[in-house]
Amino acid sequence: MSTVMYLLTLGACFCFVGLKTNIYIRQKRKMSFRKVNIVILVLAVALFLLVLHHNFLGLSSLLRNEVSDSGIVGLQPVDFIPNAPQRVVDGREEEIPVVIAASEDRLGGAIAAINSIQHNTRSNVIFYIVTLNGTADHLRSWLSSSNLKRIRYKIVNFDTKLLEGKVKEDPDQGESIKPLTFARFYLPILVPRAKKAIYMDDDVIVQGDILALYNTPLKPGHAAAFSEDCDSTSAKVVIRGAGNQYNYIGYLDYKKERIRELSMKASTCSFNPGVFVANLTEWRRQNITNQLEKWMKLNVEEGLYSRTLAGSITTPPLLIVFYQQHSTIDPMWNVRHLGSSAGKRYSPQFVKAAKLLHWNGHFKPWGRTASYTDVWEKWYIPDPTGKFSLIRRHVEISNTK
Repeated sequence: MSTVMYLLTLGACFCFVGLKTNIYIRQKRKMSFRKVNIVILVLAVALFLLVLHHNFLGLSSLLRNEVSDSGIVGLQPVDFIPNAPQRVVDGREEEIPVVIAASEDRLGGAIAAINSIQHNTRSNVIFYIVTLNGTADHLRSWLSSSNLKRIRYKIVNFDTKLLEGKVKEDPDQGESIKPLTFARFYLPILVPRAKKAIYMDDDVIVQGDILALYNTPLKPGHAAAFSEDCDSTSAKVVIRGAGNQYNYIGYLDYKKERIRELSMKASTCSFNPGVFVANLTEWRRQNITNQLEKWMKLNVEEGLYSRTLAGSITTPPLLIVFYQQHSTIDPMWNVRHLGSSAGKRYSPQFVKAAKLLHWNGHFKPWGRTASYTDVWEKWYIPDPTGKFSLIRRHVEISNTK
């Protein structure tokens, strides 16, 4: 209804009220003026409620349109599959948002991670799977397989335009920029209505109930909880040729004046951003995403990262923004460096006891010379389309011919 038509209708209603009131007065001349005023007041209240209801419906419609807007800051929701178990339909259980990036060349990793999470919890988990255009159909067909068709998930396309002016190729690092590694910077947009969320890389296997990780306590004012490198169960693993793996000097160039001005101790223990719990309410309040983007731009302009960078280029801005402003997660919820070499670093008993296993490093569990592949393959689901296959399987087949 247009504004003009609405005002005309409203005016006609008031005229009708006045006419009826006059008729009423003529017919009931003995009625006191007090009773007439009461009748007019009641009718006026009714009309006011009618107008209020109309405006409320209009506001609700507007809000629905904004939530469903697929162009918000370049992150485009594709679909949402609400196959919630019957026990959570009544809303008594809190939803646990788990954000995971899924690139085409590593899609099998994301599938295995999702399968391990879903199998080891009875909580109401919703997966927010971030991917690039062209991968969504492949991902959806894989998720519709028998083992995963009951999960709840939302696929979100990541618009690489978000990163324009914030990252650049560095030939010294030897690897091209992988846009999806920056999805973790945009959690409040990926999960717009959540107060809390879990982010994890695709090279993990979860062996515990994800609810325990979700319930990690965060200190007041902290927007995230990470696993500390120095104090973790993985700290004894030595990564050669990658700078100092466990403190800030391994990630940031302390020769640069802008870094020195921050007064961050170079020996400060770093943390791993491959698995973390985020307080999204606090994240929004502190504008964490804007802070991260600021340091990404400054690095493009001034080259602030260490030349012997110990890990992903997503880590340095997180280290700066969360310096002495983050909580910690249980070390058993991020047992790392399973992919740092082809050799086995941990005992079978320790691997079995770990809540989350993380193959960070170059030797991925779907690769040719990975370690603990038997643990990972327990959760891997073969690709029904045949596009993704384990690299070592190809090698084994070719060697037998």
